[in-house]
Amino acid sequence: MQCVRPLWALTAAAVCVLLLLLLHDHMLREGQLSAGSCEVVTLDRDSSSQPRTTIARQTARCACRRGQIAGTTRAQPACVDVRIVRTRQWCHMSPCLDHEGCGLLVNNSGWTCTQPGGRIKTTTVS
Repeated sequence: MQCVRPLWALTAAAVCVLLLLLLHDHMLREGQLSAGSCEVVTLDRDSSSQPRTTIARQTARCACRRGQIAGTTRAQPACVDVRIVRTRQWCHMSPCLDHEGCGLLVNNSGWTCTQPGGRIKTTTVS
């Protein structure tokens, strides 16, 4: 009889953990983001405004941890340290791809990513 009580308690604890895991999984599937992650919500491209120029507008949804804010890392939306955005030191969040060079715009309103062939991608922050 003394063995049965701990066995029931262990079984109840296992069932509780299983239910919590199932609930967490269900919440993530219902549109919830896990902490520290981002997803692209909209992406609009306009190639007709100027020749050889494409204007892209992207909206992302992020679930950042405390001390983080939505930013860009390796050309993808990501949670970055809030100090980077406050000080406008955009290149510290590694916004460009590995083979690209990062440069700040003159007024710190954004950054450029320069590819080895000379192509430049400019990102401005509104």
